[in-house]
Amino acid sequence: MRTTPARPAFDWDAVMRVCLSSPAAGGLGWTPEAFWRATPREVAMALGRGDAPALARATLETLLARYPDARARRTGDDDA
Repeated sequence: MRTTPARPAFDWDAVMRVCLSSPAAGGLGWTPEAFWRATPREVAMALGRGDAPALARATLETLLARYPDARARRTGDDDA
C-alpha cells in the first residue's frame, strides 16, 4: 500500500494575525472583508511567498494601457 506524506496543517491563526494586524504592529492592515475575499495566491503574494516573478516593465505598461484607472479615464490624468 502506497501512502502519501501528510501535508502540514495550514496555520490560519498566524496568517490571519499577519493579514489583519495593523501595519504598526507588523501586519498588513487588511479589513476582514478584504482578507476573506482574497484568494490563497493573493495571500501568499502579500506574505512574500508567491512563486510568480515580478512583472516586467513592458507587461506592466500593457496592463495599465488595457485597464486604466477609473479616475484617469474621467480626468485624463495618468498620475492620479
